[in-house]
Amino acid sequence: EVQLVESGGGLVQAGGSLRLSCAASGFTVDDYYIGWFRQAPGKEREGVSCISSDDGSTYYADSVKGRFTISSDNAKNTVYLQMNSLKPEDAAVYYCAAVRGTYYSGSYHTTCLGDVGPMGYDYDYWGQGTQVTVSS
Repeated sequence: EVQLVESGGGLVQAGGSLRLSCAASGFTVDDYYIGWFRQAPGKEREGVSCISSDDGSTYYADSVKGRFTISSDNAKNTVYLQMNSLKPEDAAVYYCAAVRGTYYSGSYHTTCLGDVGPMGYDYDYWGQGTQVTVSS
């Protein structure tokens, strides 16, 4: 069964840190592009970060640049989002999603380069989300 499971959310004070995990089963994250998204109540979904297994590129939204770091542990088939210096405006449900990419020239291709970031793909799989709450 193909599955993405997020974990690591919780309540943290402003300035604190959390590490979110996106654990994959049924497929290998090293073959996929992984995007992290967040959605706060009454707000549109925001593409926060991504990592491409194709070209190794990463992307961060301006709102999190310098504070969040995305990484991949292929041995654990898990992608992480390290979130430091958290702000109340970071509070949201965080989701990860996976897409194989566009197939051409004999392989799948994705990239996190450019301004679109994780919003530029139609994803194959989504996790159920993990809540992040930041108290001021």
